[in-house]
Amino acid sequence: MIDLSEDFWTNKYKSQKTGWDLGEISTPLKAYFDQLANKNLKILIPGAGNSYEAEYLFQQGFKNVYIVDISREPLINFKERVINFPEEQLIHKNYFDLEGRFDLIIEQTFFCAINPEKRATYVQKTLDLLKNNGKLVGLLFDAKLNSDHPPFGGNKASYLELFKPYFEIETMDKCYNSLGNRQGMELFIKLKKYLKM
Repeated sequence: MIDLSEDFWTNKYKSQKTGWDLGEISTPLKAYFDQLANKNLKILIPGAGNSYEAEYLFQQGFKNVYIVDISREPLINFKERVINFPEEQLIHKNYFDLEGRFDLIIEQTFFCAINPEKRATYVQKTLDLLKNNGKLVGLLFDAKLNSDHPPFGGNKASYLELFKPYFEIETMDKCYNSLGNRQGMELFIKLKKYLKM
């Protein structure tokens, strides 16, 4: 399996081999953000890359947005683009080493970028980082894609098996408003963490 280290991702940014980068906020996430009323939500975007989602949220008055990325490069890019964004909310760290509690974790091309054997660990880490009744919201690829390098694909059945023991599946449906060549390849998810008994 390919080594998806900090150096791997930093080299991708430095060589501008960022085919996953839409260059704008994804339509499904914009639609979701536009109906959020509580601007005090503590929101985390892991593996955020250039994070047009965080930029949009910040511009809409959400000031409690945190970005984490294993590579420093996209965080530098983001800070140059969104100069008023609080520096302490730009976190250069591996998601799996992160601590804290969040109301909302946004999934946008992070899950598909980690080695598939780490997906169960991703679920547990996401649970740890979410407050009770916190939500994981975003997009997952619903396509085969690659087996030896990211993006790694998947399907609804495998995702249900992974998430259902720990989350109430509020939504896991085909996206109707995906951008460009992602049409027909994405699931929109809204998963609520089960309360601990």
